[in-house]
Amino acid sequence: MDLLHEKISKYTQPAEVRAKGLYPYFRAIEGKQGTEVEMAGHHVIMLGSNAYTSLTGDDRIIEAGVEAMRKYGSGCAGSRFLNGTLDLHVQLERELAEFVGKDDALCISTGFTVNSGVIPALLGPHDYIICDDRDHASIVDGRRLSMAKQLRYKHNDMADLEFKLQRCEQDSVKLIVVDGVFSMEGDLAPLPEIIALKKKYPNTVLMVDEAHGIGVFGRNGRGVCDHFGCTADVDLIMGTFSKSLASIGGFIAADAAIIDFLRHTCRTYIFSASCTPAATASALEALHILQREPERIERLWEVTRYALQRFKEEGFEIGDTESPIIPLYVRDIEKTFAATAMAFEAGVFINPVIPPACHPTDTLVRVALMADHTHEQVDRAVAALKGVFQQLGIIE
Repeated sequence: MDLLHEKISKYTQPAEVRAKGLYPYFRAIEGKQGTEVEMAGHHVIMLGSNAYTSLTGDDRIIEAGVEAMRKYGSGCAGSRFLNGTLDLHVQLERELAEFVGKDDALCISTGFTVNSGVIPALLGPHDYIICDDRDHASIVDGRRLSMAKQLRYKHNDMADLEFKLQRCEQDSVKLIVVDGVFSMEGDLAPLPEIIALKKKYPNTVLMVDEAHGIGVFGRNGRGVCDHFGCTADVDLIMGTFSKSLASIGGFIAADAAIIDFLRHTCRTYIFSASCTPAATASALEALHILQREPERIERLWEVTRYALQRFKEEGFEIGDTESPIIPLYVRDIEKTFAATAMAFEAGVFINPVIPPACHPTDTLVRVALMADHTHEQVDRAVAALKGVFQQLGIIE
């Protein structure tokens, strides 16, 4: 056995979970994502999707994608920097910037590569990046790729954030990067308090990841920055298309000077192929629907409130969530896998959250609501999950 395979052989967790019949990943969905799906031979209530607006199967979006393929083809065969810019990309960027309240925007092929490209492009070795310790993996990787000095503060702990800011040199750029909605626990970043600290310490800049905020919070789904009324004080707003905008890709929005700088320096933008015509047109149509149909977000919040109430009534530990992401805490890795597998057999698809996505004592299964979920579906899911959790001794 060579050294690489010897190293790989020590990674045994997937095999151990498979051997117990609890492996929860890569199950194939046999159709459109919706509130109920056929998956790996099971009919299940889908409570593991990020399709908050229930638009992934919308015929209008499908048709927009088809028409874009007919007009532009299946791909752009190059990067935006060279031959890969379509008028469709430019239109989407213009409309996204207006939507989130910034001068301009850039579309990049995935949400992950927005964060992993923008962060290192902005900072040099004399600068600082300061992150919440529960920020998304894409922010973590962007931080790792950066030459800046790197600091992390305890989750939503403003005293610790201020302590970290005090450690920074005053005449260096200090970039705070934070999730607007934390994707595992469903709680929000306290943006007004972060902005107060940003203003207190010179040369501090704030970037907010709105991956789980767009389409959920704010006016017509403009995000957590809009929800708190602090868009003008947030320097960079990041978002993805793969959740509420029913497509694939991502964007960064900021003032014109920052965007023009990133247009010429962000490596994941310059050296990646463009978002496909179909993905771009689909995101654009989803953006239009969000603005035309505010009742869609109202339905999402109505069923979210109902689900939160039902889970609390049945004794689940759900933490501090303030969003359609509802964590059901298990606090045991093996039981987390078992709960996921048993729920699937009982007709409910949920996602396990284990390290490194959380601390070993904070393992959970993650429930996420969509606008088209019904009370009846929530009741069926709560009943099934209560039975699973009781059987495993997680709740009484």
